[in-house]
Amino acid sequence: MRRRLAPLSALALSLGLGLSACAQPAPPAQAATSTPAAGEAAVRATLAGALPGAEIRRLRPAPIAGFTEAVVAGRVFYVSNDGRYIIDGAVIDMQERRNIAESAMDDIRVEGLKAIPTAQRIVFAPRDPKYTVTVFTDIDCGYCRMFHQHVAEYNALGIAVEYLFFPRAGEGSEGWAKAESVWCATDPRQAMTDAKAGKTLPPGNCENPVGAEFALGQDVGVNATPAVFAANGAQLGGYLEPQRLLAALEANAAAEAAAKATTAAR
Repeated sequence: MRRRLAPLSALALSLGLGLSACAQPAPPAQAATSTPAAGEAAVRATLAGALPGAEIRRLRPAPIAGFTEAVVAGRVFYVSNDGRYIIDGAVIDMQERRNIAESAMDDIRVEGLKAIPTAQRIVFAPRDPKYTVTVFTDIDCGYCRMFHQHVAEYNALGIAVEYLFFPRAGEGSEGWAKAESVWCATDPRQAMTDAKAGKTLPPGNCENPVGAEFALGQDVGVNATPAVFAANGAQLGGYLEPQRLLAALEANAAAEAAAKATTAAR
């Protein structure tokens, strides 16, 4: 199970809100950086015109002849080297039977998620988990609270839940302060449960990873919470009931195994 990317609307990023996740306000514009690629000037000009103010995280030659792969604001686009065309959405390699745009984003997510070690996550895990999911969460998000209500059931199914904070309203917001309160508590796990149950925690005043986690969420394309990622970078969706999350993880693992087998057979 993988979420489809929304199309460009009015030449701007317009991220849709699903029924199982809480939306995030649009992030502020940032300076652009990239890796050199063929037709870079034309590609940059096109992206700047289509997505004004958005940060270009990476440019590199695409698997499609005559195109450059661009990672912008946590999404993958393919831009013709002359700057005329932008491909936004699924790009299917019929030989390998995979969406190369989603695969590129998965790779970026895997690399990014490695930057936050387990010690900087709030972890709810069974003794020997079969699957591990990274979940970007917001204390005040209703679907995030629903997700956490089932955390013991996820664990019973062999699913470890590793939380990262993504306060949707950004730094300085009430949600950000609540995230810091959780991290600065004597027992962050219990504090997480208490906060999601609506309890008020003492103000947080300690060194914490909330800022780094929020920045990572933007880099990997989080636009609503909860955002649930498998270990291979695939985004499984927002809030999923325990059996549905298990089914999504099993389907993702089967698809990954099939893709590896196909590649090995070539």
